[in-house]
Amino acid sequence: MRIDVLSLFPDLVDAPLGGSIVGRARQTAALDLHLHDIRTWTSDVHRTADDTPYGGGAGMVMKVEPIVAGAEMIAASHGHPERIVILSAAGVRFTQEVAFDLASLNHLLLICGHYEGVDERVRLALDAQEVSIGDYVLTGGELAAAVVIDCVTRLLPGVIKSESVAEESHAAGMVEYPHYTRPAAYRGLEVPSVLLSGNHAHIRQWRHDQALLKTAANRPDLLIRLPDSDKQRLRDLGAASTADKRESQ
Repeated sequence: MRIDVLSLFPDLVDAPLGGSIVGRARQTAALDLHLHDIRTWTSDVHRTADDTPYGGGAGMVMKVEPIVAGAEMIAASHGHPERIVILSAAGVRFTQEVAFDLASLNHLLLICGHYEGVDERVRLALDAQEVSIGDYVLTGGELAAAVVIDCVTRLLPGVIKSESVAEESHAAGMVEYPHYTRPAAYRGLEVPSVLLSGNHAHIRQWRHDQALLKTAANRPDLLIRLPDSDKQRLRDLGAASTADKRESQ
């Protein structure tokens, strides 16, 4: 998969993506990552990439011309990206479902917002989608782009084991069950006996139940999307009040 990133600070995107799983994916070319400085396409001696907002207000706005010029150069040289995403606090929420969608592409272009944001004509001219990694504001879209790249890369074929992806948090609409490894006892805290039993059917049921309970405790907003059988199981496990409350909202 090819990912191009347009940014005022490309080093901030690159820094978290050189090691571990993503670093290996770059070495094997499972991820073909290209970082571009937006100032490359500015036209004045000062390499100006931002300006004051029309209508007044605090802060600066990233200019339309260099961003669109950069995107068009990438399209002319390497084919038009199948999706163009602007990282913005005003965008749709980035979820595992969105990550799977992006991971199915061959070519993705990410545009990192900065300052007060990006001239709206960038989105309109490039038919881009705005995406936010959470309900908070960062100083720029560089770290958000790194998050998206990390999440998407691990879903690419051959990057990690497919069974790991299938069982992790959010893959089935809920968070993942608790994990344990050696030693079996630590400071009076013991590994649940079912995990030591060797009964794989009981282990699967325990893990499913624990995932349901952890979802109810940590992410009750996800409960409404669960199938009726899981909602009933939550009631059987004593989490009826949380499940029923979310169901009625």
